Amino acid sequence: MTDKRLSVAPMIDWTTTEYRYFARLFNPNVYLYTEMISTGALLHGNRARHLRFDKGEHPIVLQLGGADVNEMTQCAEFAQQHDYDEVNINVGCPSDRVQHNKIGACLMAEPHTVADLVRHMQAAVDIPVTVKHRIGIDDFDSYEFMHQFVETVAAGGCTRFIVHARTAWLQGLSPKQNREVPPLRYDDVYRLKQDFPELAIEINGGIETIADIQNHLQHLDGVMIGRAFYHNPYLLAEANTLWDQPVPKRSDILAQLYPHLRQQVEKGEPLSTMARHYLGLFQGLSGARKWRQALSGKPHLTVEDIEQAAFEVLQLNPDA
Repeated sequence: MTDKRLSVAPMIDWTTTEYRYFARLFNPNVYLYTEMISTGALLHGNRARHLRFDKGEHPIVLQLGGADVNEMTQCAEFAQQHDYDEVNINVGCPSDRVQHNKIGACLMAEPHTVADLVRHMQAAVDIPVTVKHRIGIDDFDSYEFMHQFVETVAAGGCTRFIVHARTAWLQGLSPKQNREVPPLRYDDVYRLKQDFPELAIEINGGIETIADIQNHLQHLDGVMIGRAFYHNPYLLAEANTLWDQPVPKRSDILAQLYPHLRQQVEKGEPLSTMARHYLGLFQGLSGARKWRQALSGKPHLTVEDIEQAAFEVLQLNPDA
């Protein structure tokens, strides 16, 4: 796995610093992505809050949403200043909100714009600038369309592409439907790697098991998983086998988590907000439902509440 990459996909409202800290406890090797953060949020909002992360989250990638060359370049500089390992351009999000600002999947129709972004951002920073995109948009869904997009953006200097193996429908489908309705076309991504062997090509979309990961890695340079890792975080632990490393127990992960939670509470961070990221910890085990109930909808949740709930589930699953 030294030349391959496994990543946790950027997910709005989900891949916060609280979640990423939790995810890192399961696996030291995976790349973690921020949520997509717009250039406007960084230029005009609480930049320090948006860009904060724990040093244990490395390797970590900042995903940016934007299309203005000057703004994107400035935000890439912020990423480097804040010690991010990489910056990624979102060319895959299909929501109406981002289309209005020419962010996300609609940029697939403007490959020269994306190439220009890469060129200027890379000139300004030393960290890699990568692109995450779809296989097509609306009726522009032929393999040739994606091939031309990648060829153009690669000419701008991008050497790593993360491909969500579905077309994005910019009209008529919600973002949720866009993750589920358009058919997966893994073979198109494999073909892309064959046509551009010099580029690092990663795949995203519908990947849910270690066997799936292993299969894709026979053809490609990396695999990115979103919801499967979020809803069943222990899959991240099981993925350690890809590096021939031991799989930690849930009890060991919790032992590392508790001191962090106490620190966050002392800083004034609401524990109930953080705990929503931990609901899938015991997915598939006895007592999993009781665990979720214990952590959900409790505005005054304490670390002791979490410890007690975990103790009860671990009693039912002593090997967990």
